[in-house]
Amino acid sequence: QVQLVESGGGLVQAGESLRLSCAASGLTATMGWFRQAPGKEREFVASISGTGSNTNYADSVKGRFAISRDNAKNTAYLQMNSLKPEDTAVYLCAARLVGEIQFNYWGQGTQVTVSS
Repeated sequence: QVQLVESGGGLVQAGESLRLSCAASGLTATMGWFRQAPGKEREFVASISGTGSNTNYADSVKGRFAISRDNAKNTAYLQMNSLKPEDTAVYLCAARLVGEIQFNYWGQGTQVTVSS
């Protein structure tokens, strides 16, 4: 079992930046960030492979968000720049272990609110 704890959310104005952190209780393979806005489906934001060599982004955040990880700290990060009101959502960290296909481990989420 792996536990994930997110931090770093908050209220910012459009155009500002935030950095989210996701601390895992153990080793993980791919880690990802998802978000869910009120009344909307959960959507993929970004993912990073276990070594950090491969990253993927949703089109809506490409060029603005950057995912990274520090395996010495079992922590993944999501640097969010040029935030827009439509980025407002609960951001959830997810992880899967080596050999797993789905994201089986999820954090509780951290709220990001972007005011116009």
